[in-house]
Amino acid sequence: MSRAIKQANAAPAKTGLAQDPHHLREDRENVLEVAIGRELRAFRKRKAMTVAELAAQTGLSIGMLSKIENGNTSPSLTTMQTLAHALSVPLTAFFRRFEEHREAMHTKAGEGVTIDRAGTRAGHQYNLLGHIGANASGVMVEPYLITLSTEADVFPTFQHGGIETIFMLEGELLYRHSDRLYHLRPGDTLFFDADAPHGPEGLEKLPARYLSIIAYPQNS
Repeated sequence: MSRAIKQANAAPAKTGLAQDPHHLREDRENVLEVAIGRELRAFRKRKAMTVAELAAQTGLSIGMLSKIENGNTSPSLTTMQTLAHALSVPLTAFFRRFEEHREAMHTKAGEGVTIDRAGTRAGHQYNLLGHIGANASGVMVEPYLITLSTEADVFPTFQHGGIETIFMLEGELLYRHSDRLYHLRPGDTLFFDADAPHGPEGLEKLPARYLSIIAYPQNS
């Protein structure tokens, strides 16, 4: 191969992850307590108040406020009214996240929406596999199934905000990210900052299909 391909040969270091994918919430009551505590903490920080300052303003103890914020106790209605008054928010604001509808979208095989993305070249087919709008996570995610046919143009200079993950399903590509080339084969994953120029530069084996999942903040 005439073009040098730079590959990272160091094994990724093991890192501890903050999320436990197998963690289960025990019951609905505990979920409500946690939701109230998270909202209380968020409202307090928005007011730039310390726990001690909120305690002094409400007459509640620092220990009690800490238990509420950590979801370790169920505050009484009277306590919640006191907190709502001190923080200048409606009482219902503490239940906002708990009552939010959580969406899921099921897209059956072959039913993804074919779309034209800005900068898309001939022979690049983009199927949007699902879309969830504003949500509690604060993150927008766009999952695509991308197919490159024998007529596809190469286009190594896509550039947009967010983080992108590519998972190869079929075929082989030379995929550029910034100043590096990656030879992607079925089963390979490429995870990268999408703000750098990126895209397929060499079509090694066609047709090629891969999943592209782009994540970015809701307000971007």
